[in-house]
Amino acid sequence: MRYGRIPEEVIEAVLKRHDIVDVIGRHVHLSKQGHYMKGLCPFHSEKSPSFTVTPEKQIYRCFGCNVGGNLIRFVMEIEGLSFAEAVSKLAEEADIPITWEEATEEQNEQQQEKATLLKAYDFTAKLYHYILGNTEQGKVAKGYLASRGISDKLIDTFQIGYAPAMWDTLVQQLDKREFDLALMEKGGLISAKHEGNGYVDKFRERIMFPICDSTGKVIAFGGRSMGDAQPKYLNSPESILFNKSRTMYNLHLARPNMRKLQQAVLFEGYVDVIKAWEAGISNGVATMGTALTKEHAALLNRNADQIVVCYDGDNAGQSAAFKSIPILEETGSRVTVAMLPDGKDPDDYVRNYGFDRFVREIIEPAVPSMKYKLLYIRKNFKLHEDGDRLRYLQSAVKLISHLQSPMEREHYLKQLASEFPESSYEAMKLDLHEILLQSEKNRPEGDNKPILWNNVMNNGRTVERTPKKSPSLLPAYHNAERLILAVMMHDREVCSQVEAQLGDQFNVEAHAVLAAYLYAYYAQNAEPDASRYIAMLQDEQLESLASSIVMMGAGHGINEQVIDDYIRQIRKVPMQEEVERKKEERVRAERAGDHLRAAQIAIEIIALEKRLKST
Repeated sequence: MRYGRIPEEVIEAVLKRHDIVDVIGRHVHLSKQGHYMKGLCPFHSEKSPSFTVTPEKQIYRCFGCNVGGNLIRFVMEIEGLSFAEAVSKLAEEADIPITWEEATEEQNEQQQEKATLLKAYDFTAKLYHYILGNTEQGKVAKGYLASRGISDKLIDTFQIGYAPAMWDTLVQQLDKREFDLALMEKGGLISAKHEGNGYVDKFRERIMFPICDSTGKVIAFGGRSMGDAQPKYLNSPESILFNKSRTMYNLHLARPNMRKLQQAVLFEGYVDVIKAWEAGISNGVATMGTALTKEHAALLNRNADQIVVCYDGDNAGQSAAFKSIPILEETGSRVTVAMLPDGKDPDDYVRNYGFDRFVREIIEPAVPSMKYKLLYIRKNFKLHEDGDRLRYLQSAVKLISHLQSPMEREHYLKQLASEFPESSYEAMKLDLHEILLQSEKNRPEGDNKPILWNNVMNNGRTVERTPKKSPSLLPAYHNAERLILAVMMHDREVCSQVEAQLGDQFNVEAHAVLAAYLYAYYAQNAEPDASRYIAMLQDEQLESLASSIVMMGAGHGINEQVIDDYIRQIRKVPMQEEVERKKEERVRAERAGDHLRAAQIAIEIIALEKRLKST
């Protein structure tokens, strides 16, 4: 939520008052190596340190997983904060007062309401937790939790509580502490009476599971009934604190382990997460009984490469798992699915077979998403009947065609052929090629794929996140753009020269964006400062790319002649690409027997090549 803009002078003061080595040193053991500090990356699991901090430039970079940025970005990533929240936290630590620019009276009021509600939710969580563990009212609930295998240690770790049966226990306590009850009702903690004035508790006679944001602040509750009361689970309504589509249960505790392991285990509910924690699965999160959303999937993907889906083994759970796969894979996650037998849920399995077997037999052997999808759809076919068996094979081949890797496609085709030997592998492969060919024909021409910083045609520019390849394997113009940007980040005069001669004519879109921010940075600042420049970007991919480029330094034999050569090399690329397009067009004209058109194109190619030589 945006309450206005943090003034630039506050961001600048935060960067000056904090040393990046001190901030990162709270989370990473750093050792000095020459001009750098090195340690094990907190964002992925590694045995040899590839995480580098440069005190001189006040930036960090991991050469293993390609993350990077300044200290604000580090705090954002390690603690799951927004840019404004990270700056506010660092400002508060350094006693720097923050005033918000452009904040309306309504925004200031909303900010105050949010702060008050956070205090109220924190108090309520502590109250319910106290009632569970220290009162007669909570004894039955505590006994119920014990019967479900939830120990006192788990109760404390997850701050589980109990809302008693009385109508106004919480209302009285909030009123006693002078919380505005109308705001408490707006925030989902209590309910207005249907008749007359006054309020009643939202949750009664329920075991209470605090739902936290990514920083660990309580923003909602899930309440579970112990008897036959319906609904079995009741969540807080959405509010200015709580959005179900963007909140995941236990993310604040699971995030460090998700990043270390680069794996998240996705459950359906609170109890599954809690019991899995007891089994040693400390990277488990849940969607709290709601359908998985694109926002949930993006949140998981930012913290882990692999997602293990561990939903209930009944039809509803398996259907939800099947539907979750494309949502998760759209973000680039590698998805596997844990196979629970006999309609059991994770909690049932742990209670019946123990923690070790749950990990060894359910989580560790989770099957790849394609294998799961093939197993799931076959339930819809009577495989002993010829017609249905053929329809299953056709459906299976269509599913396999969606795989990007030819090797994976071949692997699953061979599995099908071995399972159904009456249908030959070659026949299936032929069907697969037909599907791929038709898909290629139906694909729209042009480059209209979503890109990082705009969603219009990108005029042929290459879109770059952070290249995985070694710079030496990248095209010459690509390296030239990176090298010239590295010099621009260290030299204002070179930046002015490039702005005058090249402007935004970089061939990689991300490079063009970084250049535009550099022009803006030097318009406001006389001296280069990598950390302050990176603070302007406020985009994870841009910051990572900028940090990798700035660490190249401004050396490598740079002089005015080299800068001119880089600029010429960069400006030649569109003409070189045009020459290649013309050559292809000439070949098509010759094949079509249009020799006059082929001759005209040849003349155009000669003219373009002359221009290239003179550039």
